[in-house]
Amino acid sequence: MGQIIKREHIADFVEKLHKSGKTVVTTNGCFDILHVGHVRYLQKTKSFADYSIVLLNSDKSVRSIKGEGRPINNENDRAEILCALSCVDYVVMFDEDSPAQLLDEIKPDVYTKGADYTMETLPEADIMRKNNTRVEFITFVDGKSTTNIINAIKH
Repeated sequence: MGQIIKREHIADFVEKLHKSGKTVVTTNGCFDILHVGHVRYLQKTKSFADYSIVLLNSDKSVRSIKGEGRPINNENDRAEILCALSCVDYVVMFDEDSPAQLLDEIKPDVYTKGADYTMETLPEADIMRKNNTRVEFITFVDGKSTTNIINAIKH
């Protein structure tokens, strides 16, 4: 079962993992209404390292990105649900729209992102290069998205 780590402790924690010879993979997202696409994405993410850390957009961040009415589930509920997955070792929340600063602090060995990005379009690409972080792009499950679920409920 995963654990929630406070942002102010995550960089030191990851440094200790690295010093003990462990590898760390991170990904980020809102993970508002968890669905099979999320689960498969997170399982694939975990396959790249010893420990997986999900950088979770806080409620403030989700509202900024997705607009009013989101998130559907609050940050504490989303974090607890993610921690219940065997493929998630740690969750840390962030308030910014982008995880760039947090990624720069953590310096993961691997960073995963959806295959709708490339290194040319990835906002965090410069940080990944600077910290020698490998980037893995993961293909989404067709038709599985939180937006699709919300629209199906509305109709």
